[in-house]
Amino acid sequence: MSHLGQTALITGASSGVGAATALKLAQLGINVVVNYNSSLSGAQAVVKNITDLGAQAIAVQGDVSQEKDCRRIVEKTIERFGRLDILINNAGTTTFVPHHDLEGLTEDIWHQTLGVNLMGAFFMCREAVPYLREAGSGVVVMTSSIASVTANGSSIAYCASKAGMNSLTKTLAKTLGSDGIRVNAVLPGLIDGDWAFNTWGGGDEGQYGDLKAHFTDQTPLGHVVTPDDVANTIVSFVTGSKYVTGQLLTLDGGFTL
Repeated sequence: MSHLGQTALITGASSGVGAATALKLAQLGINVVVNYNSSLSGAQAVVKNITDLGAQAIAVQGDVSQEKDCRRIVEKTIERFGRLDILINNAGTTTFVPHHDLEGLTEDIWHQTLGVNLMGAFFMCREAVPYLREAGSGVVVMTSSIASVTANGSSIAYCASKAGMNSLTKTLAKTLGSDGIRVNAVLPGLIDGDWAFNTWGGGDEGQYGDLKAHFTDQTPLGHVVTPDDVANTIVSFVTGSKYVTGQLLTLDGGFTL
């Protein structure tokens, strides 16, 4: 099945998994809307990389935790390309709070974490559904996390938000199936990239190297996944069987086995 001329909207696409996914979809001849919240320069770089491939792309600013921004992002997509076939809910946020520090997990952190990771995914889906329905074979892919199914993560709020995203994936898959819309999620473990280096490794090469080695040693396949690995999995949900929906695909090299 050719995807030439289709349009994909990717939230949080100025770097990392979102940027890698944008390039891979563009290579299939898909128009790409690169959503970003704060990194205009990053989004512009992704758009340039896509246009250099001969594909079409635009950057659209918006905070997915804000309902009005989600509406505007989709409106800009339709205004530019006239259709929406693929929605990748990739935007995410976290604040590091040790699980035992219950008092440290403030109301503001809860609102921010749930707002971006869970409510934002719902708002984007709700705005996109009329156009995905028109497409006749719409696809939604969520970027979740193994933190959604384990007792480990950057905070309890983050784990809960991604668990909610998993439930949202299955509920929407059941709800939207009759409209020909498929909804799936990928659950990565540690992603070897700039975000992990700066956040988990504190920007220290030695500290991050130790962390990566720790994860690699505990992974049966001996590999910590990269943004490209996650992007390939997201794309496989787009290009694969039209009968796969409501699935939560763990992508961690076997770390959680």
